[in-house]
This record gives sequence, C-alpha cells and structure tokens, in this order.
Amino acid sequence: MASTVLKTTKEGKAFYLIRVHPTADKEVSRRWYVPEGWSKTAIKRELTKVAAEFERQVKAGEILNRAERAAVEAKRAAEEARISSFKSYVEKVYMPGVVARCSETTRTCYGLLFKNNIFPAIGDIKLPDITPAHITALLVDMQINGKAHASCVKVYALLNNVFKAAYLDESISVNPMWKVERPKPRKDEKGNPESGAAYTVEEIKALWAALSSEPLKWRAYIRLLVDTGIRRGEACGLKWSDINNENGSITISRNLCYTPEKGVYQDTPKSGKTRIVPASSELLKLLKQLRGEQAKACMSEWVFTQDGLTDPMHPDSPTRYFKNLGKRCGVEGLHPHKLRHTFASLAITNGADVASVSEVLGHSDKAVTLRMYTHADEESKKSAAAIVWNAINE
Repeated sequence: MASTVLKTTKEGKAFYLIRVHPTADKEVSRRWYVPEGWSKTAIKRELTKVAAEFERQVKAGEILNRAERAAVEAKRAAEEARISSFKSYVEKVYMPGVVARCSETTRTCYGLLFKNNIFPAIGDIKLPDITPAHITALLVDMQINGKAHASCVKVYALLNNVFKAAYLDESISVNPMWKVERPKPRKDEKGNPESGAAYTVEEIKALWAALSSEPLKWRAYIRLLVDTGIRRGEACGLKWSDINNENGSITISRNLCYTPEKGVYQDTPKSGKTRIVPASSELLKLLKQLRGEQAKACMSEWVFTQDGLTDPMHPDSPTRYFKNLGKRCGVEGLHPHKLRHTFASLAITNGADVASVSEVLGHSDKAVTLRMYTHADEESKKSAAAIVWNAINE
C-alpha cells in the first residue's frame, strides 16, 4: 500500500510525497504537487488515484528508484562504449569512476597522460579492436621520442587499469595488456630508477654548509624535510597549531596541492590519515626563529608563507627553489622528494625498524617503504656482510 505525507518546498509550495515499498529493503518515491484552488475532497480523491497508479507502476517494474536508475544508466554507458572508441570508453565509463575515488591531483595526472600520450595513438580505435601491437607501438614510440622511463611506466600502468576495468565489465572479451611487456629503460637511462634516489650523509652535510647563507624560511623548510621525511605538500600545509614544542612533535593533517583547473587547495595526507612525527630540537629552534621573523611582517596561521603575505607557500615553489639551490651549491638533481628518500634510506640503513619508518612516512603498508625507499649504500652492504662473518667466526 502506498503511503503519502504532506510536505512543502522552500518556496512554500505544497506537495504530497508518495512512497511505495515493493520489498522490505527497497523504497521508490515521487512527488504530487497540489493544484491551487482545489478542495480537500478533490485533493483526497485525486491523490488516491495517483498513489494507486504509482504503486501499480512500481510493482510492474515500470518505475525505478535512484540507485536502479543509476545502474541502468551505467549499463547503458558501458554498452555504448563497448562498440565505440577507446576515448569514448575512458570518458564515459573509466574516468567517472576515477573522479569518484581519486584525488584531484591523480585525476589531473591521468587526464594529461590520456590527452598527451594515449588518445593521439589509440583514442579513435574501437575498444575491442585494440591489440597488444597497438599498445606496444605506443610505448615504443614514447621511448623513441625521448620520453623518460618513468613516464612510459606511468602510461603502461594506466593502460593496465583501463583494460582491466573494461575486461571486468565485459566491454572486451580479451585483455590486450596480458601480452604487453612493461617498458624497460633505454640504454642511455639508468637501469635502476631508484639508484641515486637518496643523498649520502656527506651530501647532506654539504647541503647544510650551503644553507648557511640562505633565507631562514628555506633553512627551516629543508631541515623539516630531512628530519621528518614528510612530503613537500604536507610541509606547505603546516600551521603553527600543528607544532608541539612541549613534546617535540609535529602533526601532519593536511596536504597542500595544486592543479591548473582547481588552483591551490587543501587535501588530506596521501594515506588519508593524520599522523604525528617527532621533531628534533634543532628543527624546533629553527621554527621558533621563523615564527619570530614572520611576526615582524604579518603573522599568519601558516608556517611557510609567500614572502610578505599571510597566504601559504605555493606547493610548487619548493621544487623551483630546490632547482636553483642545487645549481648554486653544486648538488645535482636537488628535489624535495629526494630528501624524503634520504630520510627513509638513512633511517633504515642505520638500524631503524621498517614499521616505525613506515609510520613516520605515512605509508599504510611497510612493504611500500621497503620497496621504494631502502637504498643500501656500500657501507651498509659491508655492515651486513660483517654481521655474517662475525657470526661464522664465533
């Protein structure tokens, strides 16, 4: 039996909300607006007829609820994409899912990879007609045109995701990526992309020496990255309220990001969780000096601000600054993320347990920490060998 309840819109217009429950866990509803000037008897008589017809339509399957309509629409889009181009499938089926579950930065990155690398090569080909040869040719062409190995791997991984999704929703019967090899570095590229990803203790000391003549803001920023291993955007997103001088800790609860479409915006840390990292007395001292210097110009809630303003530092500013600093101090490839590698590598190779390092870095899985950030140098390899030798001799 359909139920009815009288309601009004924000503008004061009266309507009846008619609800039907075809099953115990399912509800379908519609509105019937009360015609002006009708008597109560006329309204009741017409409402009874409308509710009865609505109930009949619902039970006959002629009317769907919102979730069912969305499922039908998704199925229709998938059906259209099945016989349309790769580009159409990505835009109508794959990217809407990415928008729902991924960050703005990830969406922008995917969009650029599709636009600049993938669509020009296979965008107009019908999805089921794409072969392993098409994809291999795309990746080889990227390498021939001098694209970095990391860029080729990103395109390979993204195509893997798209064709896996298309296979699972039955838009294709065979996944062409099953027969496509992961791109290998060119001969003129380093064989191990992680080699040289962390600085040595000597290089860090050389960086310290070069920083003595740099602005206090940047001395504090670089010390923060080296001491804690936090991300560039997490550092830009720090507020003074996140600094706890009493127990020597810093709370990481936001990540400052930038995309051309959205501009600068706040997001959660990459893991989606707030974490607390320890801070050294030297770092806290630098931050205290920075707050005093900042207060002379214009006090801000943000730790790192644009010069002379209360606005937070742009998350791309550190990368530009590091590039110029590297040229001035003779440190090759100076980049904020390389200091994150350095923190993790030095911590692990000097005896810190992986679980603790993983927690400080904000990784949800310590296997990620081991895979991405452990870079054994010659000294750590010698130390490992010495442990075995001593055990044998004993």
